[in-house]
Amino acid sequence: MAVCIAVIAKENYPLYIRSVPIQNELKFHYTVHTSLDVVEEKISAVGKAMADQRELYLGLLYPTEDYKVYGYVTNSKVKFVIVVDSSNTSLRDNEIRSMFRKLHNSFTDVMCNPFYNPGDTIQSKAFDSMVSAMMVQVS
Repeated sequence: MAVCIAVIAKENYPLYIRSVPIQNELKFHYTVHTSLDVVEEKISAVGKAMADQRELYLGLLYPTEDYKVYGYVTNSKVKFVIVVDSSNTSLRDNEIRSMFRKLHNSFTDVMCNPFYNPGDTIQSKAFDSMVSAMMVQVS
């Protein structure tokens, strides 16, 4: 079950964070913030290796006792972080990839909205409902 989904701007401030349950929101803010260091390490390692620049999925960033944190970076350096419950062992890597693809497509739709100012927090109802459906779908 996805317990937190976050979109982080290029400058490392949150554009969108949604967590379930709401009581743990501060804990997930901390988890997402600490995962940014691992994201930066993986991005710099890919840059040095000159690997395929089209690979946006970073994979498992780090596991904790309760959660697994996965990362994804767009070409414009916007970061997506999904925190999954560790007890969910049925969730495979390709399912996480498809979740990130859906999230990226929905984020692209938000960015194409002429009334959205890039850098503002995401307040799109369509984006929010897509994230809600994704969290319910995985549970």
